[in-house]
Amino acid sequence: MDELLTGLNPAQKEAVTYSGGPLLVLAGAGSGKTRVLTHRAAYLVASGKAEPHNLLLLTFTNKAAEEMRNRLYSLLEKIVEEKNFDRPFAGNFHTFCAYLLRREGPAIGLSRSFVIYDEDDQLSLIKNLMKKMNVDDKNFKPAAIRGVIEHSKNDFLTAEDFLNLHSGSWHQTVGEIYRTYQQNLKKIAALDFTDLLIYGVKLFKEKPEILKKYQRIYRFVLVDEYQDTNKAQYLLTKLLSKESGNLTVVGDAAQAIYSWRGADYRNLLSLSADFPKIKIINLEENYRSTQNILDVSYQVICKNRKHPVLKLKSLQEKGVRPVVFKALSETDEAEFVCEKIKQLTDFCAVAPAEIAVLYRTNAQSRVFEEAFINHNIPYILYGGVKFYERAEVKDVICLLRVIHNQNDIISWGRIEKNFGKRRKEKVKNYLQSRKEKETKVLIEEMLEISSYLQKFDKDKEEDLRKLENIKELLSVAENFPDLTDFLENVALVQQEYSLQEKEKRKKVGEAVKLMTLHASKGLEFAVVFIVGLEEGLLPHYQSLEDEERLEEERRLCYVGMTRAKKFLFLTFAVRRLYFGQTNYNDLSRFLEDIPEELLKKEGNWDEDEDWELE
Repeated sequence: MDELLTGLNPAQKEAVTYSGGPLLVLAGAGSGKTRVLTHRAAYLVASGKAEPHNLLLLTFTNKAAEEMRNRLYSLLEKIVEEKNFDRPFAGNFHTFCAYLLRREGPAIGLSRSFVIYDEDDQLSLIKNLMKKMNVDDKNFKPAAIRGVIEHSKNDFLTAEDFLNLHSGSWHQTVGEIYRTYQQNLKKIAALDFTDLLIYGVKLFKEKPEILKKYQRIYRFVLVDEYQDTNKAQYLLTKLLSKESGNLTVVGDAAQAIYSWRGADYRNLLSLSADFPKIKIINLEENYRSTQNILDVSYQVICKNRKHPVLKLKSLQEKGVRPVVFKALSETDEAEFVCEKIKQLTDFCAVAPAEIAVLYRTNAQSRVFEEAFINHNIPYILYGGVKFYERAEVKDVICLLRVIHNQNDIISWGRIEKNFGKRRKEKVKNYLQSRKEKETKVLIEEMLEISSYLQKFDKDKEEDLRKLENIKELLSVAENFPDLTDFLENVALVQQEYSLQEKEKRKKVGEAVKLMTLHASKGLEFAVVFIVGLEEGLLPHYQSLEDEERLEEERRLCYVGMTRAKKFLFLTFAVRRLYFGQTNYNDLSRFLEDIPEELLKKEGNWDEDEDWELE
């Protein structure tokens, strides 16, 4: 048990060993929060307070869940003698709710064989419904309607609630589409991602005996990144831990940057009301960044007033001062970044993979891509079409989904559109006589029945890549021989497995990273460039008149700054060609918040130029 506490600082040790009930760990950037969470879970087992199966660990992405799971299992294997001990559930919220509803869903009228609809499936269904309802897609954009439905669900508003709240004709039409959308999901035994959470809460609220069953199983609930929870996720963790009071959450309101997808950092503040005896421990020792970087970052985030802000203390050296570069244009800005990258890699022994260029909007990447190509700087652009969103992959998955659920009208529609009516009938005939088989065999047989591979010419490079994608799908099937498990994995981790991501990992030691500030969350780099620090870009122009959104932009800037370990560069351009127009932007207010003495000026500054630009 002493091994679990070795190397922990006093605050971390207090959090790991606390035994007084609900616990809120406010963990600053780079403070070792995931380590604290996993070590606390392992300590509960080692101290005899819990069996491994009594632990429920939740986070948000599959990548974060995998890291948490691997760390925890490694710790538990050292303290649990049996190699086949019952492993705790460690995953994301959607995975847990899918697991829960597969087993208990019939109690609230759900089929155990429900399919999970991703965004494309939702849009296809909405388009079909709009066509049947004679709704003009020029005035009613399917993507916008999907967004309204998701937002409403996040607020626990049913279609009837939505219709009662809104009286305008546009909202009434959207409300009717929402109602019909839900009716169709029920008819075809499908749930969208938000439904997984909604029905999870519904199950616990309407069936107290089932809630008690899972309260007894999961006597300790531990949640990472709690500032990213939405209303449903908050209620889910509250219900599960209500009886025992053994809720541990780790979070940092200063890193809450996902309000656009329903996350609400105020859930951190609500815990004190729902758990009056909650213990709060601050993790303020930073293992990542130099003190100079932390001081600059603090000057930006401390202007936020709606949530607690931690003042971090670095365990590293003080370091060099962050640089602020004044560029004459966006090309001048990109040239500066290229020049600094070459200096850092040639003379400071910094690997290109340890360098990141962060920006507020995807459109800003173009000029850097061109500059990097001209300077022969290898780079990876985070983004692009992900594996499970590629057309040929989605086509094959549709073939499997109709095996799993023959009422899946969206998949049948895609099959008819992309395969043709004749091949669709062949698939239907196959379903009438098929036997239970492993996923890989099913894929091979469905490809044969549908003659799908005949669409591709192996001599064409583009077609060859598509065939390789299909082959990769067979590789995934090797790990998920059960069709239900395979489809659930596809739905829940479609943004995680892709050939493109695998290629990135192969080049990880060679390439500079280009990504949005949002995409940088959870990562760290020796060197970080934050570019485009201008009013209208960062902060984004849509936030300038909204205090809540402006605070989130400030948090976004703070998240980007605290990704840096040794070097931080902040750049802005006096003139910028953007969306086809040349703009003269003011210096970002986030830069103006930083005292001049904390920064080193480089670039096109006039002699004795005031820090605060007019």
